[in-house]
Amino acid sequence: MKIELLSTFLEVSQTLHVRVASENLFLTQAAVSSRIKQLEEELGVLLFDRSQKRLKLTAEGHKLVKHANELLVMWQKTKQDVGVAKGEAEQLFVGSMVSIWDIVLQEWLHKIDKNLDGVHLSTHNYSQIELRKNILNRIIDIAFLFEPPYIEDLITEKVATVPLYLVSSDQEPNLNQMVMVDYGEAINSQFMRDFSEVSTVRHHMSQPRIAMNFILETGSCAYLPLQMCFEHVREGRLFIQESAPQYSRDIYAIHLTKSHKSNLISEALLLFPYLRK
Repeated sequence: MKIELLSTFLEVSQTLHVRVASENLFLTQAAVSSRIKQLEEELGVLLFDRSQKRLKLTAEGHKLVKHANELLVMWQKTKQDVGVAKGEAEQLFVGSMVSIWDIVLQEWLHKIDKNLDGVHLSTHNYSQIELRKNILNRIIDIAFLFEPPYIEDLITEKVATVPLYLVSSDQEPNLNQMVMVDYGEAINSQFMRDFSEVSTVRHHMSQPRIAMNFILETGSCAYLPLQMCFEHVREGRLFIQESAPQYSRDIYAIHLTKSHKSNLISEALLLFPYLRK
């Protein structure tokens, strides 16, 4: 199976339109259709339902999306590992839950770029279950998550403890306009217990920065990391609700006990201030 068949399939699965996919891939519509047909013939299944005006993924198509993404990441990792080896540099594949990037990882990536010469970064978003699987399958080198698995083949290191405060765009928050940010199951459960009187959360968001920008514009409230909203608090655009329950969230890095990149992984993780204490 050719890699370009999978990449074409993924593009069509996202756009659900051959014309749009062909424009995005700089291919003709005939070439895109031919690749999808070839892939279906190789797998022996239909990947798209073509009975309606708009394409629709079949059950087999939905299954392939996940596997195709993993195969493309693995192929990219293979190409870059081989290519980087020729250039005497190292590749570091980093995976994380979406909500962790804005909290601690953006600054960490900048430190790697500044302090570790010749390191090529490749970053990816995954769910908690996918992170564990991709670490064990050596698709990524380091994974960041809130609730790490305790597996014999993995090393788990706490890299940060993040305080979370209820922040609002008004001095008197309207709890009926609450935005709930996903900080993992432990915090989510505690939040639901503490705010059981709030019948419904108005919005759910996966990234704290999206939630922060939202409440700045709409006049609502959300739990946010203090370091993220500090400037807005100082400028009087956001207000910390001191009387509300306060939470803290530990962030962990996991990586394989036996990895040929152990030295690079250790050097990269030491750039977190928490691990230098």
